[in-house]
Amino acid sequence: MRLADLLKRTKPEGEATETETDAGAPRGLASHIRSFVRRRGHITDAQLNALETLLPKVLLPYAPQVTDFSQGFGREAPLVLEIGFGMGETTAKIASDRPHDNFLGVEVFQAGAGALAKRIDTLGLTNVRIIQHDAVEVVRDMIAPDSLAGVHVYFPDPWPKKRHHKRRLIQPAFVSLLASRIAPGGYLHCATDWEHYADQMLEVLSGEPLLENTAGTGFAERPGWRPQTKFETRGLRLGHGVWDVLFRRR
Repeated sequence: MRLADLLKRTKPEGEATETETDAGAPRGLASHIRSFVRRRGHITDAQLNALETLLPKVLLPYAPQVTDFSQGFGREAPLVLEIGFGMGETTAKIASDRPHDNFLGVEVFQAGAGALAKRIDTLGLTNVRIIQHDAVEVVRDMIAPDSLAGVHVYFPDPWPKKRHHKRRLIQPAFVSLLASRIAPGGYLHCATDWEHYADQMLEVLSGEPLLENTAGTGFAERPGWRPQTKFETRGLRLGHGVWDVLFRRR
């Protein structure tokens, strides 16, 4: 069956295709509330073509075991994890600017995976790979302790309604897991345009004993490696704030 036919079989808008929790998971964070809900969304012909022809070239399969990512990249290099890369604009720009690092992008949405695969092909990038799977399970199962050079979590779903805050990705248990996977001296960099979520990020990361705030006790300046997106530029022009939280692994 072609991918186009599979996409037509997805559930209707608003109906999750995965359960909310993972009650049967084998290791730490055995039961977690997912920070995403899969929905049927629009996919352009270009994205669909990229999914069918380009994505397989850069896609790494999820596996419930620690993975040697140097094999997937074909080289040894510092590994940076990006969780939820959206349409891949930022990922591609950073990877292009930092060719000596490997970038592992984790995203569940088809349109985003197709868009990034197309950017990788257009720019001729060789240092980006994609996993389409729940990020919590990827970090928990596939990534070895003390192995990541950095982690990027840029503009995750803010789940603005109070009753949905439990779905936010940046929670103490997950940050503790992330910190354990970052090598000493590595970094965890989060950014959001929702002030309340920014405060939560700062509080949660500050409470993790393996991490220290590179900005003292507050928010950080946007580091040079994170490009300012068109969406962010528009928001700033309209007076919306953007907050960066940058911590280092002790």
